[in-house]
Amino acid sequence: MSSKAASRALKTIPFSVANAVEHGPRVGVLSPDGRLPIDTPHYLPVSSRGAVPHISQDNLRRHTSVGGIYTALEDCEPPIYGFRAAPDESALRKFISLQTDALLVLGPRRIPPLACPVGSTSTSISIMTNLGFNTLECGEYVEAAQTLRPDVVIAMGDVLYGHQPGVKRAEKMGDRTQSWLNALINGLKDAESDTFNPAVFAPILPIDAEKQSWYLSALQEDFRNDISGLVFYEIESVFEVPRSLKSLPRLWLGAVTGPLEILSQVAAGIDLFTLPFLNDVTDAGIALDFAFGPNQDVAQRSPAPLGLDLWSNSFAVDVTPLRQGCTCYTCTNHHRAYVHHLLDAKEMLAWVLLQLHNLAIMDAFFAAVRKSVSCGTFEQDTADFEAYYERQLPITTGQGPRARGYQFKSEGKGEPKKNPAAYRSLDDRKMRLAEAVRPSEKMEAADLEQVGFAAMFDEHEGDEGREGD
Repeated sequence: MSSKAASRALKTIPFSVANAVEHGPRVGVLSPDGRLPIDTPHYLPVSSRGAVPHISQDNLRRHTSVGGIYTALEDCEPPIYGFRAAPDESALRKFISLQTDALLVLGPRRIPPLACPVGSTSTSISIMTNLGFNTLECGEYVEAAQTLRPDVVIAMGDVLYGHQPGVKRAEKMGDRTQSWLNALINGLKDAESDTFNPAVFAPILPIDAEKQSWYLSALQEDFRNDISGLVFYEIESVFEVPRSLKSLPRLWLGAVTGPLEILSQVAAGIDLFTLPFLNDVTDAGIALDFAFGPNQDVAQRSPAPLGLDLWSNSFAVDVTPLRQGCTCYTCTNHHRAYVHHLLDAKEMLAWVLLQLHNLAIMDAFFAAVRKSVSCGTFEQDTADFEAYYERQLPITTGQGPRARGYQFKSEGKGEPKKNPAAYRSLDDRKMRLAEAVRPSEKMEAADLEQVGFAAMFDEHEGDEGREGD
């Protein structure tokens, strides 16, 4: 069945661009129905099982200006499919308790995804679930979109992670993606008439335009009225978008390691970003410490760091805010020494405060980027930013919160544990004494001294004596 034969039109999200340019940075407004408008360029935090890591939904509403989140189907637990919601509301939004005015975007895979050992087929992609590697059939994804009803659903794309496709594989990628997009659009159109319908964003594959020319033509001729945005995985693809699709909002799902990459992608015309590094730096105990704008002292001797590693003992008595002038909840109510203490004590509050601060830094960063583009100073401000700051985020010196199984790929036998041991003996000396070689009646005093039995016994007696004092 073609997309034209379906029963009703899909919802679209209005998007207006203030400075229409063929290539280059642009500012605009995404205006989803019933949600807060999102000024672009901007970002969507990446969620873990429906929540921004370390922050409860009430604190997300109370202490941040987040206008939407990205969540992945492979990250959803099975009970969500049986969750009941009214026909005019989103089951996914209700299940994760997301605020009603925030944009909810659903994609098939996490950001960043783990490379799966089994590739895609003509009807499915490989995913990493909480039960291990599995396949996600196109039909299952369409049913999930019908059931969960997010604001935006990203169509499945035949995208490889970890390696480049061969010639034969690249020829199939466009055909598969076109087929999956057609199935999603038709499935949403065929849903019950009183059901809340999501908008659809179509992926642009990270391959040459010639290898996906049929797919790009179909986007213009068959799907143009049914898609509300485009999704990109590599920056070269932005310049290959047909002219008739350039007015659509552009969402970035590719790799981003820091603010300098964001600026280069804004320069290419990206409107919305997912920023997995934001969760990574918070896990690492790093407080972001940068700003974008025309007031950088580029004449300083050495580049300034992009963040502060608050595990460092140099912050143990530092009672200044995480960043001077920051008005976030953390900087207003706490200081570096307190967050350092919380990290050292492995208190969960440490990562809560860091995440609130880092979200505020990114909000201010994108607000300054939009102002710079509007004023026509973006190119010079970017050059000043590159000269003023280091290129890479700092490397942590501490141990973050426990890593979940889907956050890393097992490399095989003999690899070290990703998480430290959760429990240990309350008395290490008693453990050493219990594990020591037990003396026999034939052992000489010299033998006992050689195995260290006397020293361990003296330590044990001394500890017990001190405990009784």
